[in-house]
Amino acid sequence: MLGNTLVGRYQIISNLGGGGFGETFVACDTQLPGSPPCVVKKLKPQASDPVTLETARRLFDTEAQVLYKLGTHDRIPQLLAYFEENAEFYLVQELIEGHDLSQELTSGKTLSQEEVISLLQELLAILEFVHQQNVIHRDVNPRNILRRQPDGKLILIDFGAVKQIATQVITPQGQTQATVAIGTPGYIPGEQAHGTPKLSSDIYAVGIIAIQALTGLSPEEIAKDADTNEIIWHNQATVTPEFAQLLDKMVCYDFRQRYPSATMALQALKELTQPPAETIALTPISLPKNINKPQPKKGILGKILLAIFFIGVSGVASIFILNHINSNNAIELSKQGNTLFDLQRYQDALAVYEKAVNIRPDYAKGWNGQGKTLYKLKKYKEALAAYDRAIQIQPDYFEAWSGRGFVLGNLQRYQEAIASFDKALQLNNDNSEVWNAKGEAFSNLNQYDQAIKSYEQAIELKPDNYEAWYKKGLALHNSQRYEEAIAAYQKVVDLKPDYEQAWYNRGNALVNLQRYQDAFTAYDKAVQYKPGYYQAWLSRGNILMNLRRYPEAIESFNQVIKSNPSNYQAWYNLGWSLHQNQRYEEAIKSYKKAATIKSKDYQLWYNLGNSQYILQKYEDAIASYNKAVRYKPDHSESWYSRGNALLNLKRYQDAIASYDQAIKYKPNYQQAIDGRNQAQIQLQGVQGVQGERPKPIIVPIIPVPNSTNPPQTRP
Repeated sequence: MLGNTLVGRYQIISNLGGGGFGETFVACDTQLPGSPPCVVKKLKPQASDPVTLETARRLFDTEAQVLYKLGTHDRIPQLLAYFEENAEFYLVQELIEGHDLSQELTSGKTLSQEEVISLLQELLAILEFVHQQNVIHRDVNPRNILRRQPDGKLILIDFGAVKQIATQVITPQGQTQATVAIGTPGYIPGEQAHGTPKLSSDIYAVGIIAIQALTGLSPEEIAKDADTNEIIWHNQATVTPEFAQLLDKMVCYDFRQRYPSATMALQALKELTQPPAETIALTPISLPKNINKPQPKKGILGKILLAIFFIGVSGVASIFILNHINSNNAIELSKQGNTLFDLQRYQDALAVYEKAVNIRPDYAKGWNGQGKTLYKLKKYKEALAAYDRAIQIQPDYFEAWSGRGFVLGNLQRYQEAIASFDKALQLNNDNSEVWNAKGEAFSNLNQYDQAIKSYEQAIELKPDNYEAWYKKGLALHNSQRYEEAIAAYQKVVDLKPDYEQAWYNRGNALVNLQRYQDAFTAYDKAVQYKPGYYQAWLSRGNILMNLRRYPEAIESFNQVIKSNPSNYQAWYNLGWSLHQNQRYEEAIKSYKKAATIKSKDYQLWYNLGNSQYILQKYEDAIASYNKAVRYKPDHSESWYSRGNALLNLKRYQDAIASYDQAIKYKPNYQQAIDGRNQAQIQLQGVQGVQGERPKPIIVPIIPVPNSTNPPQTRP
């Protein structure tokens, strides 16, 4: 193939690789200036009979059209052409310079939770677009994710649907059948391996990539539960319980238990770092009346026409009059659109702005009106196009530049948003809201020093801008400048005492400084102003546990459960607090409820076993300790407590084996050594004064208060 020119245009330069589905080449487009490089993919059907070829041809045409549509996204290579030659099918795509993710996710190398969250946000945002087109990628794996140069953005390539073309054969009954499953081993969930992929199959693959990044293990090295086929990975990584729960849901063996699409997974990820968006109820407003175009008065029009007749330049004058009328009509319509916009009747406003620009396409205010209305309707791509038209017509249009920045921010194109805000600020440097929005874009890029400078500009222009103070507090908080963050949050609540999120994040910052009593006061304020704020109730309960005020902690966790019944951490912490309050039966119920939400946490099973042991339910305790060591085999405390339960049941040989495991993982574990000695004495039937039987360690791992979670932002 090297050196060949396909369809008289694409000259093959080099081979990128190949496999069972075909081959991939780098080519140059000889019909464009400079002969730019591109990627050519050759797909060869498994059979060459006419029926198979015709089926492949139809499939190829359909999938190529899908790829063309997907290629409109900035993070998916653009399809440049597709064609058939000598019973082989070719795709020509944009060449992406960069490296694939497998070069970053090497064996033994791990990423932090924050880095993995950033990775997930990028991947899920791309997949959200793909899934909105009702397309399943089918082969999401590190080799099909490129890191583009020079901007470092992730690009999703090599859609599995196209590979169907190379795998289809026609059965004797005339039906199409795939010869091999599409996808990469380790990243394929069960339903896809059986030939019935779902949108959630892609979610599974992304979840596996995330776990691979956190643990440094390849998919083949990650353990699976022999009974449930669920992945066991918690003991290989350090993450918050909430993030672990999100990943567990992404990689559930049963696809019905996963997030059904990238949109849902992305929403859950956002909720992990910020509280749910508040809903504002709007009173319905009656439909607009028909809008009539203003008409010139007959007398004036008659005089004008009479003048035109005498001058003898009717054609030029008529054009002048028409333009004058259209200009007036567009201005009037735009004013009506502004009124409807102010009334929050956005669909009606949009219709009027569209009439204005249809009458007068060069009317920048009409396009700007469309942009701001589409922004309110969350149609961000259409809004961006409208703002671009306004700027094209009027390059110094401050409102259009600032509006464009807000739209780009919502599209997560933060660098472009900053550039738009900079242009707006060149035109009007004293707009506090634009400085604030610029700071938010920097914050989203984790460029907190730049963000803080922008927020300070916003505050200088408007000292009572509590949102800018709050955002500054978040940026300082994320920079681990906790004292300054606390001061900023205090300024927020001075200006707006009922700003519950400022109280909440003030509490988080205080926890980082180990000022627990002050943190409790802040969390208490947050729930006073927003009784359903379950994140604040959870943090309040954690602090109360730390202060050993267990009855109050129990009440806090009950409040969390009231608002969010499926909150694992609340049920787990409730069980722990009940145990410390010697309410063991209730503790067991809470732990069991937590287990229905998240079943792979060894700490949960260990603590459940401890509560059961105290009530002398030794068989139940052993079953719980078995679960604990199943999910964390090196947890010496579970092995020790398991040995104690077995000793109480006079199963001395089993107890010795359990103590041996505890000592294996903790060689100087004196209590386990003493327990083993006692079991050996009992086994040998030696009579004598026996010491007190060892008891399990009834000091569960204390859940750390919400001190490491990032501050939550107002959406």
